[in-house]
Amino acid sequence: MPRSSEPVRRHLGRALYDEIRARIADGTYAAGAPLPSTRSLALERGLSRATVSLVYEQLAADGFIESRAGAVSRVAAGAALPEDRARGSRRRGGPAPASRGRFAGRVSDFAARIDGLALQDARPSAGNEIDFVYGPLAGRDFPTRAWLKALRAVERQRAPRLAYEDPRGNLELRRALQRHLSQTRGLSCTVEQLMIVNGSQQALDLCARLLLDPGDPVVVENPGYRMAHHVFEAHGAELRCVGVDEHGLQTDRLADVDRAQMVYVTPTHQFPLGAFLPIARRRALLAWAAEQRAWVIEDDYDGEYRYAVRPEPTLLSLDTHGCVIHVGTFSKTLSPQLRLGYVVVPERLVDTFAAAKRLADRHAATGVQRALALLLEDGSYDRHVRRIRRLQHARQQALVSALEARLGRQVEVQGAASGLHLVARFPGVPSAAEDALVEAARRAGVRVYPLGPLFHPRARAARSARPAALVMGYALLEPQAIVEGVRRLAQALESRPWTRSDFA
Repeated sequence: MPRSSEPVRRHLGRALYDEIRARIADGTYAAGAPLPSTRSLALERGLSRATVSLVYEQLAADGFIESRAGAVSRVAAGAALPEDRARGSRRRGGPAPASRGRFAGRVSDFAARIDGLALQDARPSAGNEIDFVYGPLAGRDFPTRAWLKALRAVERQRAPRLAYEDPRGNLELRRALQRHLSQTRGLSCTVEQLMIVNGSQQALDLCARLLLDPGDPVVVENPGYRMAHHVFEAHGAELRCVGVDEHGLQTDRLADVDRAQMVYVTPTHQFPLGAFLPIARRRALLAWAAEQRAWVIEDDYDGEYRYAVRPEPTLLSLDTHGCVIHVGTFSKTLSPQLRLGYVVVPERLVDTFAAAKRLADRHAATGVQRALALLLEDGSYDRHVRRIRRLQHARQQALVSALEARLGRQVEVQGAASGLHLVARFPGVPSAAEDALVEAARRAGVRVYPLGPLFHPRARAARSARPAALVMGYALLEPQAIVEGVRRLAQALESRPWTRSDFA
């Protein structure tokens, strides 16, 4: 063993030696991977370069790395665990090699509720699958040229001071957004009431965090947007599920709810059934909320896509009591990856939301906010929305036409007048067969999504009394792929994958 062995083991270099060896053993540093230079690692860790050099010499002597004069040090072949074993060890949650036992600390009730939600991420599609997923947008539809031009302009505007911004968001963006919402949605609000958030999901979390206590009742649409429901459940709310028909939330059933702290609705394009809440029901909902002293969360998640319906006033525009919180997002027009959304809060809540946003993450990323402000100011965003609305309308028409031509009376289309998805109902197929139909479609090379999981688990009677239905998004697909996907879906239906017990 080299003379350097004992100094390494006795002094600060021992911890660095153990750390690098553990990372090699668990596969974090794969075979052949380069290690940092002794100079850069010494500066990063606050060690002398001589100490780091001794560590590298000892690792090389023990066969963990390969070092040559004038060349970067690399992990030796065979020093790490095989990749599949390393992945398996991490997946099982086993302790790292340097770890000694598990810490049995208590988690909060909030964490325990989150663990009980069993949230799942979407699985990527196979290369040959046609995926009718809802949520993602096609990368080719992104306004790349306009966006890059805006980003370059932002980079040229060197800020004299790099500091935290207003937690409500960049002032120029909020001013531009105020004008945009006034022109496109007829929405009147002050710049102070507007807050830029990291997607509408953060807006919902802020609403739950600031307006709900454990045990508070929250009225939700059923079926509805389960990610919103999960936010409220994570904060300990008790969901009161109210049914949805062809006109949206059945406001006449609100009389059965004796008390509520909040109601969450998607009035412009009900998710997932696609209904448009008529003006009479909007007024009834607001009157009920005022009587209950309940907050109303209006989620306008894809209000830019209207094909066969005229825009009605938003709930916020009709609100005379200051109870409506309006939530919107740019995820459905630009990209979910930008994580840009907004919320319009009543004046009495402005300071509360700003303080909570500051505590959560200070503010959304400044650069993308400023770039979006430029797109709104020079008209690029409006031109993009008009273009992408035409594209999505063509895809929607291709899907409706393909379903009607291929399946005829076997299918009923619902919620196609706006938005980025529709619901296909199959009157001759029981709801219990949805999973079997989805699996048969997957074998045929098309991915579709059942309606059932969007009902609250307690509402089993509502699910059993309906026919099978699929939620079909079309924003990722071109008309040719849509037609082929429907052909494959028809093939899956012809195989009749359900059983006699599904009709019981």
